[in-house]
Amino acid sequence: MITNEYIEQFVAQAHRVGDAGLTVCSSGNLSWRIGEEVLLSGTGSWVPSLTKEKVAVCRLATGEVLNGVKPSMESGFHLGVLRERSDVNVVLHFQSPYATAVACMKNCPQNFNVTAEIPCHVGRDIPVIPYLRPGSAELAQAVVGAMKEHNSILLKKHGQVVCGKDFDQAFERAMFFEMACRIIIQSGGDYTVLTPQEIEDLDTYILGKKTK
Repeated sequence: MITNEYIEQFVAQAHRVGDAGLTVCSSGNLSWRIGEEVLLSGTGSWVPSLTKEKVAVCRLATGEVLNGVKPSMESGFHLGVLRERSDVNVVLHFQSPYATAVACMKNCPQNFNVTAEIPCHVGRDIPVIPYLRPGSAELAQAVVGAMKEHNSILLKKHGQVVCGKDFDQAFERAMFFEMACRIIIQSGGDYTVLTPQEIEDLDTYILGKKTK
């Protein structure tokens, strides 16, 4: 059952996203699965200053709105990802400065593994989704399809989506995603990426918790 305490926690996490500069004004949206229900930022709401009155409560299975607050126009992919991924409870769509600049580049990078944090936390492969109209069924389908096996994606000329088991994991992925894109932009395109062997080494000794 959704309680006022859950809604207050959701609002606090939305403000955290805004305070980090991941969203501005009405850009971006956030969702949180609680049992068979989902909290979603409301349509037209400002994530950085989200209020309890702008939080929608929806039924996960059907998308039915339970509290009279219309959810974000991107609720289709939020609910879709949560239905597909039992390991995921939080979905964040954001438009941070550097990652969005990368999303608008004519020649968008295909490899974001500039530091160890990317393959370890964001994902060694980050799908780049072609531009599809925000809020469309086509975009929702593309996002859900890409996130069945990935935790972070880039939307061309639009923004980014990450997911996580909780708010901290989703937030971490978003922040490291932005960090990688800042490196790419500030390097002027003159950057290197980790080799497959270096990534394999991270899998073994960092993620696998093994020691040499």
